[in-house]
Amino acid sequence: MGLVAGLLIWYGASEKAVSARPIGQRIEIPTPLGLPPVPYPADNPPTVETIALGRRLYYDTSLSADNTVSCATCHNPATGFADPKPVSEGVDKKTGTRNSPTVLNAAYFSTQFWDGRAASLEEQAQGPMHNPVEMAHTLRGVENRIASDPTYVKEFVQAFGPGPITIQRVVNAIGAFERTLVSGNSPFDRWYYGHDEMAVNDSVKRGLHVFVAPFKGNCESCHTIGDNYALFTDNKFHNIGVGATEDKVNDTGRLVVTNNANDTAAFKTPTLRNVAITAPYFHDGSRKTLKEVMDFYIGGGNSNPHLDKEVHSLDFLTAQERADLLAFMEALTGEMPKNAGPPNQKVAQQPSTPGSEGK
Repeated sequence: MGLVAGLLIWYGASEKAVSARPIGQRIEIPTPLGLPPVPYPADNPPTVETIALGRRLYYDTSLSADNTVSCATCHNPATGFADPKPVSEGVDKKTGTRNSPTVLNAAYFSTQFWDGRAASLEEQAQGPMHNPVEMAHTLRGVENRIASDPTYVKEFVQAFGPGPITIQRVVNAIGAFERTLVSGNSPFDRWYYGHDEMAVNDSVKRGLHVFVAPFKGNCESCHTIGDNYALFTDNKFHNIGVGATEDKVNDTGRLVVTNNANDTAAFKTPTLRNVAITAPYFHDGSRKTLKEVMDFYIGGGNSNPHLDKEVHSLDFLTAQERADLLAFMEALTGEMPKNAGPPNQKVAQQPSTPGSEGK
């Protein structure tokens, strides 16, 4: 009898009876300037063991049916934990219809996925594993494959206690790791919250005014900035006219979750933190640059019956105001989290800000 099979029989626990609550050393996730304390579920507090295990799982291609795709394939630390392709490639080069957004600061999202169909990072982590155009595995298959590795068996016992490897334990570990992927202390944070007037130039400071002023960009109505921290998302869903016209809707968005006609083609407000290094943009990856995004909003989006009331033409913005707004968004690039790359690397690769080369 093999080691793994023997352990599972010895533990003698059914999957339903197995606890997925961590048993290891509790820690507090460090919070950088500009962000609030990291929230986490009561039944999955962060521990040293689950974070380390989740980090290994995040980069492990064995979660996919043919051992070619990992979480990091679509959420790569080298590109701001996002995917530079408009839509990601899964098993057998299959593609979906939506862009893979950054995982950085996803811990602060009240829902996951563009349409908000997952209530937590744990639930989100499970989705791609059995999606036929992503990892194309089965949840049972993931459990069995991981359980065939004695080193994984040992690490799961250390993290969660005796018992078989269940998909809930797997996603709890991945969720624990992903909550450490926080990025703040950007030039904007050091200026706005750290009161360092030298952290940004005058163009960035003017850009903030364009960003927040109701009679200017009014971007802050969805990409919120608070007195003590800024998530740059309202965690709500809006139809901004991407992929929707008066005659056609390419993606119904939030509608499939709520079945509310008002949510037609509405998508979650993405955070603008690190937006300069996480191109392309929008749920379909249809805009390659921040200038293209800005031009889309300046044009008032695409008119359609469900267009958000806050979306309107901004063609009155001057050339200087547009340049300042772009400078402001580029100042939102924060520090990358440490110990977030593949387990054999101590620090994640620092993505470069477009246009920063040679400066």
